[in-house]
This record gives sequence, C-alpha cells and structure tokens, in this order.
Amino acid sequence: MSGAVETPVGRRLGTSAGRRLRALGRAELALLGRNRGAVVTALLVPLALPFTVRGAYTRLDLKAHGVSAGIAMLTAAIGFSFLFAVYTVLVGAFVARREELVLKRLRTGELSDAEILTGTALPAVGLGLAQVLVLSVGCALLLHTGPPKAPWLILPGLLSGFVVSAALAAVTASFTRTTESAQVTALPLLLVSMLGSGITVPAAALPDRIASLCALLPLSPAIRLVEAGWTGRPSGPGTPAALAWTVVAVFAVRRWFRWEPRR
Repeated sequence: MSGAVETPVGRRLGTSAGRRLRALGRAELALLGRNRGAVVTALLVPLALPFTVRGAYTRLDLKAHGVSAGIAMLTAAIGFSFLFAVYTVLVGAFVARREELVLKRLRTGELSDAEILTGTALPAVGLGLAQVLVLSVGCALLLHTGPPKAPWLILPGLLSGFVVSAALAAVTASFTRTTESAQVTALPLLLVSMLGSGITVPAAALPDRIASLCALLPLSPAIRLVEAGWTGRPSGPGTPAALAWTVVAVFAVRRWFRWEPRR
C-alpha cells in the first residue's frame, strides 16, 4: 500500500526537479550566448589548438607507445574542451552569478544547492559534449583515428572530465573576487593541466618519473581514460583514480563554495 503511494510522489518530485533544471539551464544558455568572448573561447579554442601542436606530435615516437598522432590530437582536443568549454567558462559564470546575487536569490526558492550548481553548469557541459562528438567524427574522417578500441573506457573518462572540470570551476570561483579576475585565477590550473595532464604533451612522451607525478593531477585520469578508449591500452589506475578525483572535487565544492558576494 505504501509503495503504491510513494511511487507517484517520487515521480512528481523527479519531474519537478527536471523541470527546474531545464528552466535554469535555458536561462544560463541565454546568458552564455550574450557573452561573446566566452562563446568564442569555448567554441574555437578546443577545435583550433590541437592543430597547432600537430607538427610536434608527428616528430614524437608515439607509435612505440601505441598512440598515433591523430589519437594524440583527438585526446588533446577533448582535454581542451574540458578546460576551455567547461572550466574557464564556468569560473566566470559562477563568479558573475554570485556577485549579481543570482545564486543567493535562487537559494530562497525551491531549487536545492546541487540543482543550482548543476543547472548553471549544464550549458557549458552540453557544449563540451557536443564538441567531443564533432571532434570524434572529424578526427575519424580527417586523421584516420578509426573507431575506439575500448569504448567502455571513454564514458567514465568523459563523465569524470566534465564533472571534475565543473567542480574545479566552482572551487576556483570561490577564491575569485570579480569576473574580471576570473581569467587570472583560472590560469594556474589551466596551464598545469595543459602541460601535465597529457593534453599538449602526451603522457606517453614524458619520462616515467615525471609521468607518475603528472598522473596525480585532477584531469590526468580522465584524459588517460579517453586516450585508452581509442588505443585499447589502459595506463595507470584509470577509472578508480577518475572516480577518486570526482569525489574529491565534489567534496571541495560542498566545503568551500561561496554563495555570498565577496565584498
């Protein structure tokens, strides 16, 4: 009897939460569309930057490690999507919504804290996911990367990459005073991830000791899982490390995210 009563209630609650998330996501998408600088950065950088390092990839002996130049470029492009389509865009978005008291007003309504953060991140994550699909098809046709050899590794890699990038953006926003300074506070993690997480410099090309240290960076497990999905050769702890960083990033948001303006 109690189960018959609880099921419709649960469905109504789930539907209500879904409606709230969609409404907030549409509002954030409209705001993102008005920020031309963020849109250009999110759209063009992940698509253009990998081609700037194509010459360096062709000179590296990546085939000895089971990685072709095309797969390395595709992995780099997906990593740039994590950083530029999600991370840097959301740092600015979280700071702007906080300083404009939008987040504070949303908390007085029906939305939970998790729904507010998720709804704010939805457009950027959706943009990043669309880029991944376009890049995968484009690289398969133009760079002959072929289909992924271990597709079951790509999904946890993408999930971890998007969640960790969004969570790190929220944490970075907590220490950012203004939207103008968002680009500065995002820069350290941006540079470290680009150089050490296997994006601009493939992990296979790094010395073993340096590669072991770089594997500890937040986005390294996600990048390596994505690469392993195409090569079929997992390296490092893989999914457990990606899951661990996802949990740590979410905990950091719950612990340090600021809802009040920094005056």
